[in-house]
Amino acid sequence: MAQDFEGQVAIITGGSDGIGLATASLLAQRGAQVVICGRRQALLDKARDRIAAEGGKIDAVRLDVADDNALAAMIAEVAGKYGRLDMLVNNAMSTHYAPISRLTLDHWRKDFAVNADAVFVSTKAAMRVMAAAGKGAIVNIASTCGIRATANMASYSASKAALIHFTAVAAMEGARQGIRVNAIVPGQVQTAGTEEFSARAPDIAVRTADAIPMGRGGQPEELAQAIVFMLSDAASYITGTALPVDGGKAAQLYMPA
Repeated sequence: MAQDFEGQVAIITGGSDGIGLATASLLAQRGAQVVICGRRQALLDKARDRIAAEGGKIDAVRLDVADDNALAAMIAEVAGKYGRLDMLVNNAMSTHYAPISRLTLDHWRKDFAVNADAVFVSTKAAMRVMAAAGKGAIVNIASTCGIRATANMASYSASKAALIHFTAVAAMEGARQGIRVNAIVPGQVQTAGTEEFSARAPDIAVRTADAIPMGRGGQPEELAQAIVFMLSDAASYITGTALPVDGGKAAQLYMPA
């Protein structure tokens, strides 16, 4: 595999499992120094050990991205330690599933704190470092819920919609500084959480997958390929986009059977 990220430094929030871990592994395989953060130490240790065993350069930081000061400090510390910051992937997420009538303000605020506020904090901190270098790439992980309405997911959907529009604004502000900012818009992805739900409700899982034009959920590695492309010089003229990687779901017009 090409070592086209050799010497570059990447931070991935929510990097200890799922899409974040797959992205961290792929970047490390391609030569990057990767720093992942997450809340659960056991998962961080497991992810770090896996990537290190693959020969990758990896650091792991226990961190709740909802802690604004800790998040900004971590980004500054990573940039100071390695003397640069080339890439940031805002992947950490929070979701609450309930109808609006039962959704609490605390749930709403938690989803926005992780899915929107933390992205603002980390992007601001990263752009400060990247602007000084005259180059950088940021990828924010959104959701099809941010571009299509889904019942019972008001706080998650609204926060992901905010993330998508923030991505476009950040891209406009970063363009003349050599900073590209894009969003990846996943649909259903077969992470550990999705697999756990599928085991509990197999009939719903089958119907959900069948409603996707390609007939299946995506794999974390498929999302990682799209993310890493957006981070790479192969995407050097792409900024301000929100790219669906969802098996065709966002493009689908629903027609009742």
